[in-house]
Formats: sequence, structure tokens, C-alpha cells
Amino acid sequence: MTPSKRSDIPPFYALDVFKEALAAEAAGRDVIHMEVGEPAFGAPASARRRIAEALAGDSTLGYTSGLGLPALREAIAGLYQRRHGLVIDPGRIIVTTGSSAGFQLAFLSLFDAGQRVAIADPSYPAYRNILSVLGLRLVRIEAELESRYQPTPALLAEAGPLEGLLIASPANPAGTVLDRAALGALVEHCAGAGVTIIADEIYHGLTYGPAAPSVLEFTDEAVVINSFSKYFTMTGWRIGWMVVPERMVRPMERLAQNLYISANHASQIGGIGALEPEGEAEAASHMQEYATNRQALMAALPALGFSDIAPCDGGFYVYAGLGGLSADSRVFCAGLLRHEGVATTPGLDFDPVRGTGTLRLSFAQSPERIAEGIRRIRAYVEAGCPV
Repeated sequence: MTPSKRSDIPPFYALDVFKEALAAEAAGRDVIHMEVGEPAFGAPASARRRIAEALAGDSTLGYTSGLGLPALREAIAGLYQRRHGLVIDPGRIIVTTGSSAGFQLAFLSLFDAGQRVAIADPSYPAYRNILSVLGLRLVRIEAELESRYQPTPALLAEAGPLEGLLIASPANPAGTVLDRAALGALVEHCAGAGVTIIADEIYHGLTYGPAAPSVLEFTDEAVVINSFSKYFTMTGWRIGWMVVPERMVRPMERLAQNLYISANHASQIGGIGALEPEGEAEAASHMQEYATNRQALMAALPALGFSDIAPCDGGFYVYAGLGGLSADSRVFCAGLLRHEGVATTPGLDFDPVRGTGTLRLSFAQSPERIAEGIRRIRAYVEAGCPV
């Protein structure tokens, strides 16, 4: 037995580091987790209560429709009304097994093998790896700090003919937001060029200035992917959603039925609870801690020798250049974990060409843990970054 060629993709370095960090913890070490985007907070109490009530009743928690529970789809539509002032038909909403399933459904339903889909690097590695597995052609755009690591119409024009463009705002790893002018310009360009937009909006709600606009404020001819993982701190629940044009609902439903039948019933019930006023209020209450962590990192990193730090408009990551600290992000991250017990992600996860000189730090943990992480990073740098 030999593995398929399609399985020969790069590892997800953040999860490899996470595995090493867990092994270190199992051996008795104290590790500061700044490698994965996993909030320190639990799921909203209203989400947990909804499931407890379902389990205490007569619910069998069996299969649901491939599109998701109607009550959850209606609740998600309500979120768009409150957050963006948009009236979204719940029939256009598809509940998925996390955002990861959403990307698979989007790529499979919108593009055929060999078609060209553009992504601006640095970017979330699963984008390119899913595209590769599905036989699509990744068109890699080298975005610069000057464009806030986001694509622009000029960069798209240089990329040649495209069938698709994946955008993320706030972005992972850079945390940058496409403001209304920039997002509107991309939508206009893609409409004129016949390019389908897939928008990753999983970090909506997590912004430190103006709220991130949704692409749905500009067009219905886009696919939006979101999840309960980040803002609602429900990573392990694996529950997400898509908003798609009406004509795409049935093709995606057919795929969902055959790929995973339906999203987890219990998690869907929890999602309904998370979208209750109590759940939204609890999620919003975490923002002050994220803001405190962001400010601490943005103040400390330049003084430690990090350079070219992305603005971090939203999300809970800082993406930074290593400057003269190291020429290899994997070596730096491995040394930092080995000597100081701080887990971070090498930039090669997000930019396979330029990522040797960058790293991502998650600040989704408590302010006390992030402050301790900064102290340990300072000790590592002052020790000369031993390997």
C-alpha cells in the first residue's frame, strides 16, 4: 500500500508544534500556547445549557438535514441582521462541520479540476492544501505589508485569468481587515473579470477598530464562510456555516449529504444557544482581554528585535518578521519551545516562499499567560536565541 499523490501535501506546522507542546506538557513542562488560534474561554453558557436540556429530554440527536437545523439557520440569519443590517434568507445558509467543510464544499461546487483560484500570501495553509488535494491550481499572490498583506485589483490583474479568489478579513495570520473601500474595489474588479469570491469571515466580531464589513454588504454573488470556533470560542464543537447564492444551495446540499450527511446535531443545538443574547454578550465580553494581549505584544515585539509587524486590525494573532533574530523560523520556534516553553508557529505555514523569516503568535490565552509568554520570549532573545 502506498499513499496517493494528492496526500503528499505540506504539514500544518501549527498543529505539529501543538503536538510537540502537548508532549512537553505531558512530560511535566509548563507551556505557553501561542501556536494555535484556540481561545482560553469555554463555550458560552447558553450553548452548554441548550445541549444539557436536549440530552435531558427526548432528543435522539440523530441526523439532521444536510443544510442544518432550520432553527439554527434562522438564528444565523438574525446575526447578519444585527451585525451588518442585512436581511439574509435562511434558505441561503448551509450549516457545516466547521469552516473546513465549508471550504471543501465551496471549492468542490464552484470549480473544476485545473481551474485557477488566487490566494494572497501570507494565508491560512489549509486554503492551499485543500485546493491542491482537489486538483485545483493555486495562484499565489505575494502580498506586501504595504497592501496590508491583502490582495488588490492591481495584484489580481497581474495574476492572469482566474476563476476564483479567496479573501480573508480579518486575515489569518496577519489580522488585517479589508475596509469598505478596499473590499468594494475587489468586488467590483471580480465582477468585471468573472471571478468568484469566497470570503473567509471567521474572525468577524474580533476587531480593534472599525468593524469588518461583510462581502455580502456589496454583493450576493459570493460565498461566505464562517464558524462558531473563534468569536464564540467553540473550536472543538466543529460547527460552521456558509451563506451562498440561492442557485448554489442544492449543489452544495448534494455534496454535503454525500461527504458527511449532516453537521453534528448536538453542536448545532449549541450554536442556537450561542446566538441567544446571553451567548452573544458572553462572547463580546472576551474582547477586552484580547485587546490587552494585542497591546502588550505590539508594544513588546519591536523592542525585542522583531520587524515588519502586521497591523493586527482583528483576530488574535500577531504576524511578525524575525529581523536579525534568526534566518529560519522553524529553528527559532523549535528553540523557543525547547528552551523557554513557548509554542509559536513558523511563518512557513502561511507563506511557503517568504515564511522562513516570519512567525505567528496567537494571543488568545489569558493576559497573565500572554504576559508570561512575552517574559519568556525576552529571556530567549537575550540568551541569543539558542537552538
